[in-house]
Amino acid sequence: MPDTNLSLWKASAEDKLNFPLLKGSMKADVAIVGAGYSGLSCALELAKKGLKVVVLEANTVGYGGSGRNVGLVNAGLWMPPDEVEKTIGKEAADVLYHALAKAPDLVFSLIKENQIKCEATRKGTLHAAVGKSGLRQLESRYLQLNSRSAPVELLDQKAAQSRIGSDCFSAALFDPRAGTIQPLSYVLGLAKAAMGFSAQIFEHTKVLSIKGEANGYHLMCSSGAKVVADKVVLATNAYSEHIFPELKASFVPIQYSQFASQPLADDVLAQILPGKEGLWDTCTVMSSLRLDQAGRLIFGGMGGAGLNTRLLQWADKRIHKLFKHLPKLDWQYAWSGQIAFSQDHLPHCHQLDAGVYSLIGYSGRGIGPATTMGKELALHLLDEKHVMPLALTKLSPVSMREMKRSFYEVGAHVYHVGQVLT
Repeated sequence: MPDTNLSLWKASAEDKLNFPLLKGSMKADVAIVGAGYSGLSCALELAKKGLKVVVLEANTVGYGGSGRNVGLVNAGLWMPPDEVEKTIGKEAADVLYHALAKAPDLVFSLIKENQIKCEATRKGTLHAAVGKSGLRQLESRYLQLNSRSAPVELLDQKAAQSRIGSDCFSAALFDPRAGTIQPLSYVLGLAKAAMGFSAQIFEHTKVLSIKGEANGYHLMCSSGAKVVADKVVLATNAYSEHIFPELKASFVPIQYSQFASQPLADDVLAQILPGKEGLWDTCTVMSSLRLDQAGRLIFGGMGGAGLNTRLLQWADKRIHKLFKHLPKLDWQYAWSGQIAFSQDHLPHCHQLDAGVYSLIGYSGRGIGPATTMGKELALHLLDEKHVMPLALTKLSPVSMREMKRSFYEVGAHVYHVGQVLT
């Protein structure tokens, strides 16, 4: 087994930033709990406008999903646009669609403006169809996106094979708006940018409680420190725990695991995703594929609470099926992280109290939406007349949460075992 204690992203991040532990007491205009994409995008926008912002992180910047994901910067949501429309209505869906269609523009502009070194590559992504059902999915998604003026292209099997280097996919949907990044380097870059505008960031500072008082919200921390803030943003997503138990109950946490190979030889790289797109497939138990700038192949899939030999065997077999010419890979890194699936598979901005907000439930599509919603919430905090792409809602628990969590995890395990044995 490769080392499961170190992700590729942590090993290859250029900036090795460290932030202090908060001690004593301090006052802030806005306290943000969680140093991921949502929290730091929000912090950056608020700090730019001159507010005193404090970011409190229980572990390290990017510890959660922001530092563990695949690194695909996609437009829109995982859920097809027509499904979003059925869920929240046409008017609300149109507003959300147009905001998130521009999410890659925001991400890549922040990278450029703040000179973030994060292997940013904007050469599109490929949604690859598995079998006839996958082809039908992509044909439907293509029509929906095309009707909304998205510049997507549906590739037939031959064209998909040329772009991917594998004949295992019946089609692929190419989106030129998208791209790939080193996800941990990006979130560290957001932190550095926010600090440049005087935001204060503290690591290993776990918030234990939040209590509203006459002079503001009192946040008590594990270090014994206290922050008094006029407003609070909870940006902990799939790593939300004890502060608001209702928040944890509002999503289903699902594991996603990844493996990264040794750097591959140039002649091998020329045959795998030669255009340097990122890829994910249409399988119910989804898997993803991409390369990094060092030439490593990064392969991931749903499930894997506790990386194990069986999951590694699945990765070996799946890669061999996709790329039969490849020699057996030396997997050097293996890691996993949690995705927060909301009840309706849409992200949510909740107002938990008069001055307490949360951003949660990105449901597997986090980089663009979280960056966008962090900024949008900041604009709302600056001016309550600012209308966000997501309406403020109250919390509602996921029905049969633990049963759904077990269903997803067991289903993924059975799928992986079946793939290994066939």
